[in-house]
Amino acid sequence: MALSSPVPAPSCSPCMGESETKRQQILTGASSVFAEHGYEGASMSAIARQAGVSKGTLYNYFANKADLFAAFVEQRCREKLPVALAPVQENAPPREILTAVARAMVRLITQPDSLMLYRIIVSEAPRFPQLGAIFWENGPRVAIATLANWIREQEARGTLTTEDPVFAAEQFFALCQTRIAHLRRFNLSSGTNSTDEEKVIHAAVKVFMAAYGSK
Repeated sequence: MALSSPVPAPSCSPCMGESETKRQQILTGASSVFAEHGYEGASMSAIARQAGVSKGTLYNYFANKADLFAAFVEQRCREKLPVALAPVQENAPPREILTAVARAMVRLITQPDSLMLYRIIVSEAPRFPQLGAIFWENGPRVAIATLANWIREQEARGTLTTEDPVFAAEQFFALCQTRIAHLRRFNLSSGTNSTDEEKVIHAAVKVFMAAYGSK
């Protein structure tokens, strides 16, 4: 008797698309719960309810809360940082590129979700030090390394001179956090506006170029 032809396996692409959609649904729910309750106060049960999934489904995607928070941080950084750091890929004078990066960074770090994430890290890191490490590895460390590489390229061209490109990059990002970022992190932002932002942006570039621009 002839064997019947095997039934072809179903395509995995719809399953993969559905899986990614569900994962994003969970991360969106987690964002709301983390924003309201912080890290310690956020339970996997509350996240599952907010995301509209069962706890079993939640644990199919994330082994524990730390795993979920890491994915949440990684996603935010992947979405935001490349856009903010994109100007370093352009062929333009250093002052122009630094101004674009400073403007992007000032706006990024003062967005509501960025402020929420910063507050969670600062408040919870003493009890959960892995949170600080997760944030550092996916956010500040990537930004510093990217700008430091650009600084090295500029040094090779003779437009900048630093003793330590990584330290110089750290200084630049610290300058971008002057006044506005600190005020908004403490909900003291009522007196800041676009004029204040531009002042911080241009002052950061001016100070950096005064220190490291080729004389």
